[in-house]
Amino acid sequence: MSENSLLDRLDGIESRFEEIKTLIADPDVIADMKRYVHLTKEYKDLEKLVSATHKYRSLLDDIAEGKELLETESDPEMREMAKLQVNQATQQLPVLEEELKMMLIPADPEDSKNAILEIRGGTGGDEAAIFAGDLYKMYQKFAESRGWSWSVTSFTEGASGGFKEVVVAISGEGVYGIMKYESGVHRVQRVPATETQGRVHTSAATVAVLPEAEPFDVEINEGEIKWDTFRSGGAGGQNVNKVESGVRLRYMWKNPNTGISEEILIECTETRDQPKNKERALSRLRTFIYDREHQKYIDDIASRRKTLVSTGDRSAKIRTYNYPQGRITDHRINYTVYNLQAFVEGDIQDVIDKLIIAENTEKLKEAAL
Repeated sequence: MSENSLLDRLDGIESRFEEIKTLIADPDVIADMKRYVHLTKEYKDLEKLVSATHKYRSLLDDIAEGKELLETESDPEMREMAKLQVNQATQQLPVLEEELKMMLIPADPEDSKNAILEIRGGTGGDEAAIFAGDLYKMYQKFAESRGWSWSVTSFTEGASGGFKEVVVAISGEGVYGIMKYESGVHRVQRVPATETQGRVHTSAATVAVLPEAEPFDVEINEGEIKWDTFRSGGAGGQNVNKVESGVRLRYMWKNPNTGISEEILIECTETRDQPKNKERALSRLRTFIYDREHQKYIDDIASRRKTLVSTGDRSAKIRTYNYPQGRITDHRINYTVYNLQAFVEGDIQDVIDKLIIAENTEKLKEAAL
């Protein structure tokens, strides 16, 4: 990309930044909460890019000024200073250009959101549920290392341990933008604890990572929600058996993409506080609807991608955990490492970084940057 075409793009960014700065101070915009929230988020996203743009222009000015001095100045000290100024700015320029190109890649508007993580045991019976439990622990430790908040919304335990299904709300900075790469089928090859003859079995669990919907993202007629309460199961003493803290909601929803109506059923038993469970069930309802309504957007992204780096395709086999060899293989980028124990203890940042690089490379090609 030429210097002029990069500057042309940056001109447009700076103009938009100044426009947003004016808009978010407008009383009419502040009164429209949905628009105000959207604009303040865009303002924050553009702030770093505009700051880098100012630095880029300053480097260009330093080079131009230094070259002019070299042409007109005869004093040796001044010429030496000008030469140093040009050399330093020239060295910094390509590094900053690459940073700017990465910043100019169209950001996924969902990346800054919190996430709903759903893990389900797949093929493999009890061993699949145990593996789903292992994935749960892996992501929990990863979330702890990032300083994220981790809150279980619902779960069904497996007969021999682990989970048939577990749903978790994860909150923190940029959670969805990082965790979205984990959506898909995870396969494990190992001798199950339930195996008596020492044979290696192959089992699977599915992981779905959804951007958590905010109240402004979807419209729900709360008056049409049907609520039921029931007694939560599991450990917890007498309170669990006597208090109807578990909640169940039913909501009829018409999919705008297909025109088909369906009843959504969501249960939440996480806390002993019924109002809190209602609040969390409502949050899951918003996320469910948001995910379905944006499926067309997700499909459009998938159709443009040449790889399955982060298409949201939850049926694609993305990773194999081979215990006999101590090997992890991510099939989307042909990435293999032999640190399985550390990986399942939550050390997964390296593979996510490589997936981000692979996706950004694709986006750079698309954006002709």
